[in-house]
Amino acid sequence: QVQLVESGGGLVQAGGSLILSCAASGSIFSINTMGWYRQAPGKQRDLVAEITSAGTTNYADSVKGRFTCSRDVAKNTVYLQMNILQPEDTAVYYCNVRARWSRFINVVGDYWGQGTQVTVSS
Repeated sequence: QVQLVESGGGLVQAGGSLILSCAASGSIFSINTMGWYRQAPGKQRDLVAEITSAGTTNYADSVKGRFTCSRDVAKNTVYLQMNILQPEDTAVYYCNVRARWSRFINVVGDYWGQGTQVTVSS
């Protein structure tokens, strides 16, 4: 199985920056995508940003131009640099990894981190 350990997050004033990181470990044969979702109170969990094994990125419209998702392939780690943070960015941020754990079994697992709180004050 795959374990995810998140770090970063916290409290920041509007206009500030934060960086989140998520390291994947365990039985990993290959990683398809790594990314971040967020969930605000009373709302559904939505995609923020993701990066594929080819390095292609995909962002929610609300964060384009402010957030950058990157990946360290050697460390199986994904980062989310968040700039010009706004109060509406306040949420629990979850790391997500889609990966195969075996070269013999063609199944892609969907793994989640424990979540980290990001709070942006106005």
